[in-house]
Amino acid sequence: MPAPERIPSRGLTDTELLTLLAEGRLTVLGQVRGASNAVLHCTVAYEGEERTCVYKPVAGEQPLWDFPDGTLAQREVAAYEVSEATGWGLVPPTVLRDGPYGQGMCQLWIETPGGGTEPSLLALVESEEPGEGWKAVGFAEVGEGRTALLVHADDPRLRRLAVLDAVINNGDRKGGHLLPAPGGRLYGIDHGVTFNADDKLRTLLWGWAGEPLTSEAVEALGLLAAELAPGAALATRLAELITRAEVEALRGRVAGLRTAGRHPEPSGAWPAIPWPPV
Repeated sequence: MPAPERIPSRGLTDTELLTLLAEGRLTVLGQVRGASNAVLHCTVAYEGEERTCVYKPVAGEQPLWDFPDGTLAQREVAAYEVSEATGWGLVPPTVLRDGPYGQGMCQLWIETPGGGTEPSLLALVESEEPGEGWKAVGFAEVGEGRTALLVHADDPRLRRLAVLDAVINNGDRKGGHLLPAPGGRLYGIDHGVTFNADDKLRTLLWGWAGEPLTSEAVEALGLLAAELAPGAALATRLAELITRAEVEALRGRVAGLRTAGRHPEPSGAWPAIPWPPV
């Protein structure tokens, strides 16, 4: 299965980037506004190398009634570990470490052309059909009694993320969590509300719901299933980050996707689209 290109890192390997994030000196530059939890924009420096990063201290997390165990930071790291096991590299390098405000998640900052989501990834169209190259999500109110069809691109990068979200049970895949990077890479961020043992999947990427999985997705799920076997490296690592019940539920979701061979559909037991969607 061909893997996407790695993050442009000015000579640093992925292992070196993880070491930099875990061992480097964190310097807080400021706070990212608009987030429900503390999100700090930082630099991290180690042995002459420096990068920008996001640091989310556990002390700045707001309690969630439906995620009473562990921390959001641990779930962010678990999402990175699972993404790496698929071979797709969909989540920026992420570690759990101590920082100026205690333990938290530290993730490589991804510079995005234009500073946000590509306009070609999400759109509202005044039509009942998505049009060529687009997949329909659903209708949304746009004011003055009018509705528009929310669509996303029929893009293999988004399709990989849709599979990852189904695996990790992502409860909050918004448009603002899609980061296009130089070189055509696309990353997903903000994975704090993931891995719940109950169905919590809420995403904007429902366009492939019910459709057969691609062959590369089937292969990636096979790799992931092997890594989740009891005693395997990923299973051991995840046991340090999420609960035993959540690891078992993760195995069950992977097995269910492999058996069904299709993208999941909204269950109807939980709102299918996050709010606000962006």
